[in-house]
Amino acid sequence: DRDRRCFDLAFAKQIGAGRQTITVKGLAEKPIKADAAEWSVGLRVTGPSFADALAKLRKARPVLDTFLSGQGFDKAAITEGNENVTPNMVDEPGPNGTTRSVQRGFNAAQDLVVRSSDLTRIAAANKGILQLEGEGHGVSHSDPLYIVTNLEDVKMSLIGAATQNAQKRAEEFAKNGNIRVGAMRSAS
Repeated sequence: DRDRRCFDLAFAKQIGAGRQTITVKGLAEKPIKADAAEWSVGLRVTGPSFADALAKLRKARPVLDTFLSGQGFDKAAITEGNENVTPNMVDEPGPNGTTRSVQRGFNAAQDLVVRSSDLTRIAAANKGILQLEGEGHGVSHSDPLYIVTNLEDVKMSLIGAATQNAQKRAEEFAKNGNIRVGAMRSAS
């Protein structure tokens, strides 16, 4: 239900001896469900110095690890990104209504990606992480990305079904027009 794919195939059919052609489109639809998800979560903290920001990030990490473990994700489901520390730049008012960018401490961050085929667990964790944010922890997150791992198989079955549908449409058109359907000339 999370995703619906539709394929149109256009077929040029040869009609009669005059080599006239028409284009017939085949349609195939199939509801598909995601069977895996990727969810990006992370930590964002600020400190007065590079060392303070990095220490604050490393101190906050166990809280996120405990949350993810409590949601039922083992370490194998989590891919860690690198720790990153950058200057924290802020805009300050200057003379005559101007602003200038000045450094005020450092930002430290680390992103993680959680992968799972348990979509209910991912959805629950995405909802539950708001509690950590509400408690003042520097967590960040995005909505989960839902994935169909067998999408190529689904596409192939839809192409086959659309081809059959186009053939039936062409035959019906030819029957009603008292003409003959020739060979398929192109597909797109």
